[in-house]
Amino acid sequence: MDMPRNNFKHALARGEVQIGLWCSLCSPVATEIVSHSGFDWLLIDTEHSPNELPSVLAQLQAAQAGTASCIVRAAWNDMVLIKRILDIGAQTVLLPFVQNAEEAKRAVASTRYPPQGVRGITASGRASRYGRVKDYLRNAGSEICVLIQVETRDALARIEEIASVDGIDGVFIGPADLSASFGYYGNWSSADVQAAFEDAVKRLTKIGKPAGILTPNEEEAKKFISMGYKFVAVGADVGLLSKNADALAKRFKSGT
Repeated sequence: MDMPRNNFKHALARGEVQIGLWCSLCSPVATEIVSHSGFDWLLIDTEHSPNELPSVLAQLQAAQAGTASCIVRAAWNDMVLIKRILDIGAQTVLLPFVQNAEEAKRAVASTRYPPQGVRGITASGRASRYGRVKDYLRNAGSEICVLIQVETRDALARIEEIASVDGIDGVFIGPADLSASFGYYGNWSSADVQAAFEDAVKRLTKIGKPAGILTPNEEEAKKFISMGYKFVAVGADVGLLSKNADALAKRFKSGT
């Protein structure tokens, strides 16, 4: 059996814009539904969602027949968390709060087998199709995609050295945390923060590294794409459910 191909990684390397959706509902049914919606990628979150490994596994299985590649965000840049996420078959990981090049190197090392890295070895996990993929241990790194988050002013100042670490495939700008580091909580529309978003993507583009970002606002998403962002989450499953449910209830309850 051949190595599973990471379509997201290869599209990103070709410079193609990849449109995604944030998934925080921790539901295989919800993930399966949106996996057929036509998005290029889905983010299964374990940092700010009550997702644990069995739930993440179920969501990866549910999304398998859909059109979207799955990215799993680890709760932290931790080799044990990353190892377990990779072993259940995730090929792309997003790692939060990377502050410098050393932390970026540690992130990459957690996704590579020795001697290139520190990923623990199993020959029978889901990632290798339960041992059926020929030479999985030798070739796994070629299809693993490592995305790291820059989400503070300090990290932004070092973005080139962070992004230039060998094995980093893309840099995600965390809009909420970055805006908070500027002193704006829950509001990244300020001129200072918007300028930081534009500065980040320009600097990343200059060194040939794809930039990503998230926004629930469609017009802002288009703006980010025009700035040069290459992987953009244009909404979240929680927001889609809550806003549409609120709107439906309001249409029937208003004036009663």
